[in-house]
Amino acid sequence: MASRKGSTLRELPILVVSALILSIIIKTFLIQFFYIPSGSMENTLLVNDRVGVNKFGALFSEVKRGDVVVFRDPADWLPPVTEESAGLGKVIKDSLVFVGVLPDPAKQFLIKRIIGVGGDRVVCCNTEGKLEINGVPVNEPYIYPGDAASEMKFDVKVPKDFVWVMGDHRGASADSRFHTDDPNKGMVPLSRVTGKAVVVIWPISNFGLIERGSDLAKIPLTK
Repeated sequence: MASRKGSTLRELPILVVSALILSIIIKTFLIQFFYIPSGSMENTLLVNDRVGVNKFGALFSEVKRGDVVVFRDPADWLPPVTEESAGLGKVIKDSLVFVGVLPDPAKQFLIKRIIGVGGDRVVCCNTEGKLEINGVPVNEPYIYPGDAASEMKFDVKVPKDFVWVMGDHRGASADSRFHTDDPNKGMVPLSRVTGKAVVVIWPISNFGLIERGSDLAKIPLTK
């Protein structure tokens, strides 16, 4: 009995290290979890939702029009992060960041829906108040009830290796429309896209897959 107990104690550090390595691999290449801090994606995503993000596809730029994606702040869209005080809470949070349960607060992230991809012309709005992608009007059932497709008019051409993003709560989302004077003209470089948000994992009452915009997905890519 003592021998078995000693063997277990010797194996414990190996198991812990193996678990950490596995969690880092998963965080780096497969899936990561993010917290929704604002209402810019309501009602698709609600404040305090936790979402699982598929990072594997983003490694090969396999994000498409209509996808909900998480991306690194492309050009100071967000205010600077305030430094947290030290303490046990910070140690626990840093540990969760390290293993991938929480995102790194030093690397600020946003979550929006891809409306336009490289080569697209995105226009707002037609006479029916709808967005047009490459001249095709799109239905957007995911938009927050009562919101217009956009109160701001725009006519943009998305360059290669960039995307144009908008929040589903159009009246409460400081998205690509509000950053056309930045170096990327409101576009998000694909190199900044972390991955596609695929599922709400918490709270349990909101658990479910995150749907892609079907009308957006149907529009052919430009050549």
